[in-house]
Amino acid sequence: MNDTAAPLPATDRTRIRRVAENARYDRATLHAIIDAAYLCHVAFADDKGTHNIPTACWREGEHLYIHGSNGGRMVKWLLQGAQACVTITHLDGLVLARSAFNHSMNYRSAMVYGRFEPVADKHAALAALMDHIAVGRQAEIRAGNDKEFAATTVLRISLDEAACKVRSGAPVDDAEDMLHPVWAGVLPLVQVRGAPVADTRNTAPVPSYVAAWAAQPA
Repeated sequence: MNDTAAPLPATDRTRIRRVAENARYDRATLHAIIDAAYLCHVAFADDKGTHNIPTACWREGEHLYIHGSNGGRMVKWLLQGAQACVTITHLDGLVLARSAFNHSMNYRSAMVYGRFEPVADKHAALAALMDHIAVGRQAEIRAGNDKEFAATTVLRISLDEAACKVRSGAPVDDAEDMLHPVWAGVLPLVQVRGAPVADTRNTAPVPSYVAAWAAQPA
């Protein structure tokens, strides 16, 4: 497995030129951004144009995984070797500066380029998705049947061509704006976990991962 502290090689597609000081090319940052996400956006082009589709995602090692119906447009084109760009963004705050053009946002974002490949062991891959949603869930639910697995494709893309961009902290104002009498600072945005809402038809006891849901950090 690749060293999580080792830098990702910057390519023509991943080299960040605009506000380059916010660039991150280490695998630890990339892994953390992906692992904190439940959704990614997959961009690709086909004979109808360019598409950007939100879909569930999870990480195993140095690959990002997605799944979908065999008959779906995205799955069909990705299986044909279409180039893809996967993006994930976490918005952490609105940065209010003393001038309009110095306003910004605090965020963590990742972009991954490449081609997806099919995953042979769909059972193990989708079990990993269940663990990403809630550790212990896979052991309790009805496992997929042959028909469900046959209708589903699992795909993965290597994390070898990727880059992250991260901003945090206070506004950056020009010296001449510092005396402007206006409030400046950060309006934080935080994702929180709410109390679980039970299906009224429940007959099973509350599992530990559900009971602990709201107390865990998002």
